[in-house]
Amino acid sequence: MKRMLFNATHSEELRVAIVDGQTLVDLDIESASTALKKGNIYKGKITRIEPSLEAAFVEYGSGRQGFLPMKEVSRTYFQNYNSDTPISKVQIADVLKNGQELLVQVEKDERGNKGAALTTFISLAGRYLVLMPNNPKGGGISRRIEGEERQELREAMSGLDIPRAHALIARTAGIGKSSEELQWDLDYLQRLSDAIQEAADAAPAPFLVYQETNLVVRSIRDYFRSDIAEIIIDDQEIFDRASRFMNQVMPHNVIKLKLYEDTVPLFSRYQVEHQIESAYAREVRLGSGGALVIDPTEALTSIDVNSARATKGSDIEETALQTNLEAAEEIARQLRIRDLGGLVVIDFIDMLANKNQRAVEQCLQNALKADRARVQVGRISRFGLLEMSRQRLRSSISDSNYHSCPRCEGNGHIRSVGSSALSVLRIIEEEALKENTEAINAHLPIKTATYLLNEKRHEVTLLESRLGTNITIIPTIELETPHFKVQRLRSEDLDDMPILPSYKVEISEPKEDPRKARYQKKQQSSNVVTAPNTEPAVAIESIKMEDKPAPTPRAQPVQAAPPVKPGIFVRLWRALFGAGDPQPTQKPAEKRASRNNSRAGKAASNRSNQKRGNARSNQKPRGQRDTRRKPQKSGKAAGKPGSDGDGKSDQDGKQTAKKPQGAKTGSNSNRNRNRNRNRNRNRSNSSGAKQGSRAVSSAGRDKERKASGGRQDEANNTKAPSAGNKNPPKAESASVDGNRAD
Repeated sequence: MKRMLFNATHSEELRVAIVDGQTLVDLDIESASTALKKGNIYKGKITRIEPSLEAAFVEYGSGRQGFLPMKEVSRTYFQNYNSDTPISKVQIADVLKNGQELLVQVEKDERGNKGAALTTFISLAGRYLVLMPNNPKGGGISRRIEGEERQELREAMSGLDIPRAHALIARTAGIGKSSEELQWDLDYLQRLSDAIQEAADAAPAPFLVYQETNLVVRSIRDYFRSDIAEIIIDDQEIFDRASRFMNQVMPHNVIKLKLYEDTVPLFSRYQVEHQIESAYAREVRLGSGGALVIDPTEALTSIDVNSARATKGSDIEETALQTNLEAAEEIARQLRIRDLGGLVVIDFIDMLANKNQRAVEQCLQNALKADRARVQVGRISRFGLLEMSRQRLRSSISDSNYHSCPRCEGNGHIRSVGSSALSVLRIIEEEALKENTEAINAHLPIKTATYLLNEKRHEVTLLESRLGTNITIIPTIELETPHFKVQRLRSEDLDDMPILPSYKVEISEPKEDPRKARYQKKQQSSNVVTAPNTEPAVAIESIKMEDKPAPTPRAQPVQAAPPVKPGIFVRLWRALFGAGDPQPTQKPAEKRASRNNSRAGKAASNRSNQKRGNARSNQKPRGQRDTRRKPQKSGKAAGKPGSDGDGKSDQDGKQTAKKPQGAKTGSNSNRNRNRNRNRNRNRSNSSGAKQGSRAVSSAGRDKERKASGGRQDEANNTKAPSAGNKNPPKAESASVDGNRAD
């Protein structure tokens, strides 16, 4: 059972986890110190147009300017634009100008040294739809929806009242929704769009117009599906906020909302805490003993699959296959939990068989179907690498919660003490060779300074005597390997410095270039903007829908069970006889019960004859052989097996033919098959004859005794059929075989 868990016991961090049983499926973390801007709508102002980049830089109220490409500018903002001119030939400097105000939405958050990516094509996400007010050509249906569901959703959207110059995108949550539910969501988004436009026209740029909903509302809107049984929240304020949103948008699902008040932490209750900690680790252990090593870099994310202690398979190829299959499922899960976006390269364990490589690729694609992000998966190359790309929905865990190590500067490795000492010695020599150098002060970590003063004392002394420069090595406790500071002192610097012992000499910063200082001051003054109000002009809670409550969703149709695949016996029966499915083999008692029930309400007859006919049905081959030998066919009709009839035979042995036209042909084919069986089964005995005679009705038995007398024993001892059996009455044959054809 799937659950959505909200943990807000610490105000600095809000965590949302989706679990299936006790397995973490997805994770989202929002920190108060790293507020995301993606989806926010601002009123911005163009500060610089760069024709070489075909883009403009926009001040939208943040400390860093946003990047607005030409392709993301709506034509409604073009100035002096001729509609007959193709958009590909339009230069951005001709249609936009500095100081122009425009409404922009953050498409990508700031990352590293890159500013936020902006667009003027606004999109407002709802529960089932995404509304684009100024992009009439951008509508459609989510690419994740396929087949009949796509066609049904298209038909439901055809009945919507879409405003002019607007476009809609149907989300996956809209599958199976009625036109009334979709129309309600559209009306809600239309009111929100009108409120945003009114707020944007009311004040000058730059300021925040609309803030993308907080993590609580966003998670319920984007992640909640019908298969989630419970939404559990451990904070009263968050619970009230979620309750207000669900009462307005989906009141029929409020019953799934629950407040957690136990003393045991919520994530610990569902065994999620240790799984979240694994998302911060570089190495992820697999159940078979293998491991994943995940290394995010600036260009791509590399994932290495190691077999480690995995010994599942019978040979090395089987072990590699089983480990890779397990790794493929875990990789898809880690991509969702860590939200790793961009290019991802996976180094699977080498496999020789192509079918094994295809199996791993298919397993990875199936595991990625549950991902909300757009994913493109390649094939395993001859080097054993698989390339894939994943849409970046939000900042990854590493970007949101990590910072570069101050010691290794994000490299993960530092130079050894000996290597650092030799590097410092070479830098000291290089600085001492410069003109007008009077002294060198080297502030070094304690271990590096100890290495130079002991292992390299002779080299330092020779350097001082050869260059005539005073070299002072100062161990500094504030510095750690590999950091150091080498200062070159000229004669005028020594005149200004007081004479101090070496252990009292502090690290002095070099004097700044006055021209550089003036340039930096000018840049800071040009970038100073009034701090915008952090509160958005339009709040999500201000959009009321009391006059039009959310419609009750229609009941989902119950899916029929898939048809059972016929077995080998049924397929052989169809191939040989071309008829319907044979009746399943049942116990004799069950067959007699069903036969008695089917014959209820028919004309009354002898109960003992009915039981004899039922017993005869259990001996189908012998019944067919004995039928051919009897001179009278009318009495034998009642002894045919129930599988050959249509269930309408009465107790006197009479059957009604549905298709008498094909009875003769069916009778001849059945007679030939029975003759072949008799050649292989010529061991007829008195018991077989006795069972065959029991199948004859009482009326047929009396008629047979008068016509043929005591020829029954003689017929049982001969192989050739009787003369009466060769020319049966046409009407009776048609009656029997006609029912068999049905």
